[in-house]
Amino acid sequence: MSNKPLTSIISQLFGKFAQAQFPSPVQSFINKSYVNLMGLDMSRFNEPSSYPTLNKLFTRAIKAPTEISKDQTEVISPVDSLITDFGNITDGKAYQIKGMSYSIEKLLGDHYQDHIETLKDGCYANFYLSPRDYHRYHAPLDMCIKSATHIPGALYPVNMPLLKNKANLFIENERIILECEVCDGKKMFIILVGALNVGSMTLTFDERVQTNVDSREINHYIYDDINMKKGDLFGWFEMGSTIVMLSQIDTLYYGNIQTGQHVAFGEVIGKVSC
Repeated sequence: MSNKPLTSIISQLFGKFAQAQFPSPVQSFINKSYVNLMGLDMSRFNEPSSYPTLNKLFTRAIKAPTEISKDQTEVISPVDSLITDFGNITDGKAYQIKGMSYSIEKLLGDHYQDHIETLKDGCYANFYLSPRDYHRYHAPLDMCIKSATHIPGALYPVNMPLLKNKANLFIENERIILECEVCDGKKMFIILVGALNVGSMTLTFDERVQTNVDSREINHYIYDDINMKKGDLFGWFEMGSTIVMLSQIDTLYYGNIQTGQHVAFGEVIGKVSC
């Protein structure tokens, strides 16, 4: 009998369904039904019937290029999402939502323990993507990716009820951690958190990272400076989930957002100190 949580089994089965390509009339019905059920705004995207699988609809690209601020001091939202919380890292803790803290040491895992002190008194921000949101993620500012770690785990939902009631939700769920450098070496981490029905989390620059699979092995990858410009695509969720951004002190300032605010990819959310 499998030891995997039921949510992980459901997510794997749903991922297989979403990747299946049905006859055109059936696929069109599935896609349109999903759009209507979830209330998707398709004004920036192609017609629902044009996507050959439900997964292609989930990971849809925006038709027209998004205008990205050329001001190098401005940080943009990497995704369409709800800001569930943001603030300062205090005593090694951040918050998945007000009143529900978690340890950044446990979130980052064994490979980044040398950086815990670096993040002392820094900033965090949580971006929750619902199933109706655009699922691709982009660089919030110019950054250099130094390494990635894939930590397998559960795939519990990351919706508001669970954020309020389940402690250590981000720590228990499967996640990919990106170690980045910004502003001539200042440290930032971007954590992609899996969730119920997330078929996978994809990195455009590394096909070796495979999520939502049976392996329980933690994998760590070191890169020879993968440079991203602000707005560059670096992957996508196959369904909704959460991104957590952690940065060292005096690096990012989230002056343009509020908890509970919905932000769009490309929207200016703060400043960077370079």
